[in-house]
Amino acid sequence: MIRGILIGVLAVGVAGTAYWGYQEHQEKNAILLNAENNYQRAFHNLSYRTDILHDKIGTTLAMNSKDTLSPSLIEVWRLTSQAHGDVGQLPLTLLPFNKTEEFLANIGNFSYRTAVRDLGKEPLTDKEYDTLKVLYKQSGDIQNELRNVQHMVLKNNLRWMDVELALASGKETTDNTIIDGFKTVEKTVSGYEETDFGPTFTNMQKKDENFKKIKGKTISRQEATQIAKKYMKFDGNAQVKITENGKGSDYGFYSVSIKNKQTGQESSMDITKKAGHPIWFIKNREITKQNLSLNEADIKAAAFLQETGFKDLEVFESTQYDNIGVFNFVTNINGVRIYPEAVKVKVALDNGDIIGVSAEEYLTSFQTRTIDKPAITLEQARAKVNPNLKVMEDRQAMIMNDLNEEVLCYEFLGTINHDTYRIFINAKTGFEEKVEKLKNAEAIYEDVL
Repeated sequence: MIRGILIGVLAVGVAGTAYWGYQEHQEKNAILLNAENNYQRAFHNLSYRTDILHDKIGTTLAMNSKDTLSPSLIEVWRLTSQAHGDVGQLPLTLLPFNKTEEFLANIGNFSYRTAVRDLGKEPLTDKEYDTLKVLYKQSGDIQNELRNVQHMVLKNNLRWMDVELALASGKETTDNTIIDGFKTVEKTVSGYEETDFGPTFTNMQKKDENFKKIKGKTISRQEATQIAKKYMKFDGNAQVKITENGKGSDYGFYSVSIKNKQTGQESSMDITKKAGHPIWFIKNREITKQNLSLNEADIKAAAFLQETGFKDLEVFESTQYDNIGVFNFVTNINGVRIYPEAVKVKVALDNGDIIGVSAEEYLTSFQTRTIDKPAITLEQARAKVNPNLKVMEDRQAMIMNDLNEEVLCYEFLGTINHDTYRIFINAKTGFEEKVEKLKNAEAIYEDVL
């Protein structure tokens, strides 16, 4: 009797385990199937958009009217943006594909840059038409390579999940049709010379200059440690780790980590090898209360920047998060704000310690500048602003526009209803370069329910 009951219980248990395993298997298969479908959709969208992109670039070569050329170039820009999104959805993070993505970015930059200008006053030059011809040929090469991959995927019913597994396990060197196909695409693009794109592209690389404008001697590891200690304000009783980075990049830097043996506090910092400038640093510690006002912390942040070699900076934005003050500083030259040269500083509001600095934007953009005089007056620029804006402040400022170029502007800070805006009017052309809506104070919801 008891034996029969036990056998029955075991049978039910085995059946339950089997059913649970079956359910787990089904759920796992459903997840894998969904991922595979997403990969397939992204890949075939990429192939399709590359086809359309090639044709669209070809049609622009036959156009002569600005009324049709501008919309066509905007469509090229839209297609390259979508193709970027498709590439981002494929499991290629471990596979070098940066040259192809860079090529798509160059097409997008060229088309956007050309489309937004007044082609009636500045029609396409012969060099720009030559650039379009080069892009048309090269997009055709990529189109053919992607079609070959697509043909093999459909013919052999290949799975993208196998690609993801191969890349994750480091087995991409084995025979895998999809991986081999994308390597061929990347190799094809890598064969294009940068000069093929022509002089039109020279101003598009400013964000990638990697501190090339920094001047000064190369510092040693010991000097980097001393600079880090100055920032972190640690005494001699500290454990220091320093490593050199920058292999394969256009600049070198030291990564310094310091731990205070007495307090256990840790700080980390990256320092450029050339001239020893801080790229960023952060000090980790708990901040439980506020003893300083935001204004007092602002004064401490400004003094710290002055002590550490940053000159001609002024704060233009301050925010408080819990017991931390965050301050954005920019260069000010004779009353003109240079927004690309920005440094962010974090201050602990319990004792005024500097617990964070980010100076990458400053180091990328810093240079000796000659600021031209505006071609239009302040009153003429103000007339270009939305008449509903109640202007509270105005000044001159240098900003990066949508074409990644530095332009001198008149800056107007004002309100419309209950919202605050910052509007930049080009001081040469009167063009409205940028409109920014500033953040309002966050609502508090704790007592709503």
